[in-house]
Amino acid sequence: MPNNVTVQELVDKVRLKVLQGEDYLQRKITTSDISRPALEFAGYFKHYPAARIQLLGITETSFAKDLTHEQREEYMTKMCMPQTPCFVISTNLPIPKELKKAAEDAKIPILGTHLTSSQILSNMTSYLLERLAPRKSLHGVLVDISGVGVLITGDSGVGKSETALELVRRGHRLIADDRVEVYARDEQTLVGTAPQILKHLMEIRGIGIIDVSTLYGTGAIMPSDQISLIVHLETWTPDVQFDRLGDRGDTQIIQGVIVPKVSVPVKTGRNLAIIIESAAMNYRAETMGYDATETFDRNLNQLIKQNSERDSKNNKGSAN
Repeated sequence: MPNNVTVQELVDKVRLKVLQGEDYLQRKITTSDISRPALEFAGYFKHYPAARIQLLGITETSFAKDLTHEQREEYMTKMCMPQTPCFVISTNLPIPKELKKAAEDAKIPILGTHLTSSQILSNMTSYLLERLAPRKSLHGVLVDISGVGVLITGDSGVGKSETALELVRRGHRLIADDRVEVYARDEQTLVGTAPQILKHLMEIRGIGIIDVSTLYGTGAIMPSDQISLIVHLETWTPDVQFDRLGDRGDTQIIQGVIVPKVSVPVKTGRNLAIIIESAAMNYRAETMGYDATETFDRNLNQLIKQNSERDSKNNKGSAN
């Protein structure tokens, strides 16, 4: 996955206007951090974040107007470093003439937008965080089951792809088969997508490669999805104990994000698609506040209490 973004990609995705420097749009953006120059307009460059996008809004340009022409020329020339990807000017503000010349000399593009500084800052940061986040490749299949992103893992040949295909036939959507590229959108959100070469494709043993979008339509695929649940398929053996009540609370940490995990034994005759579908529905019910295990425990305790009271009454009756 790319660890940088070109200025051209930023222009296209965030809908910026190229005000100057159309020939320099292949410059690289390597960080999602964005700078709003403040101390720089006071002449302080000791810790100038030159590798960041430089965003100028009403505050920055108004402050610069109070400087002399010579000061603006000096400071804006210093801001045009070789590693500076671009300048962005918000709120349809005009380009300061000193910046116009300095950026042209340094071959740095200047972009513009009608949005406020806060709005464009949020848009650019959101896009860059997603594109520049560290990626990790996992072996598995990612399927969206009624809005719940389920990562199906397990040893090779255990039936992950065949199970995912059955889920697609049942109306759910495929994100990735075999390899899943994952990244943390934030501390609580893990997102998965397919490598470019594998998008929409599945490998089914005995058949080969199939294109899910061609066979089942574009409604059967998604470009990416949040991974909410991991279902690990394990070959059943009599010496391994599997969770029967759903109260183990297993999790797996991926890219620093904690994801709930359930293990499902694979045994001849089991309909794995229905089991995984049920696991996803049960997870969604739990996130909405319903816990079937707690309900079972409550009913069991109530039954024990009723039987105890009945036995107590029967014992008293026998004593009389």
